[in-house]
Amino acid sequence: MNILQSTRNNTPNAVTCCNLLSGALACVAAFHAFEPWWWGLQGYQVAFVLIALAAVFDFFDGFTARLLHAVSPLGKELDSLSDAVSFGLAPGMVLYNMLVQYEPESGVAYIAMLIPVFGALRLAKFNVSTDQSTTFTGLPIPANAIFWIGFTNFYAEHHADVPVLVVAVLVVALSLLMVCNLRMFSLKLHSLSVKENYKQYLLVLAFVICVGFCGVTGLAWAMLFYIVLSAVTKQD
Repeated sequence: MNILQSTRNNTPNAVTCCNLLSGALACVAAFHAFEPWWWGLQGYQVAFVLIALAAVFDFFDGFTARLLHAVSPLGKELDSLSDAVSFGLAPGMVLYNMLVQYEPESGVAYIAMLIPVFGALRLAKFNVSTDQSTTFTGLPIPANAIFWIGFTNFYAEHHADVPVLVVAVLVVALSLLMVCNLRMFSLKLHSLSVKENYKQYLLVLAFVICVGFCGVTGLAWAMLFYIVLSAVTKQD
């Protein structure tokens, strides 16, 4: 194998490693949740940025692999391991550290560990599945991470108004949604046709409206809309 071919084959894996690095740094930032950290942001806000950056790398590793014809079993496994950190462990650590801060005596913070545990189960189910190319079975782990970015942003600002039982119920419910058999539509557009992709366009509209009115917190509302829309529509 010459240098050019080796570079081509390993470029997608390098992008995936950037996803993993972003997720690992997000975990570090989560443990500085309410301290001023990078760019004048608090640690949990830096974690949000890093998880979002991981999502960008997660998109481009697959795109790069297809573009360079470098799809490989190694890349698939590395992608899942990276997603488990960036979209499972990282949001779990953000919520854990917030609950430690706001509910130090209750021990409820440990329920946040369900997020990475069920996220890993979700990825394992996806890896052995053969029918999730155009639809998903269960809530995708990146979508779950997006929900928790929105919710933890709201919780950081309004924790006194949110009963800890509500947080616990949400953790359990979203974790179970990741491994349930609910069919959910893919976020990818297969064409520009509105008729064929009306659900994706509705979700984009929901994102714009929710984030426009609620800021970062709107991400949680948009993900709830995604779940409901998947539940009430037929998945092809």
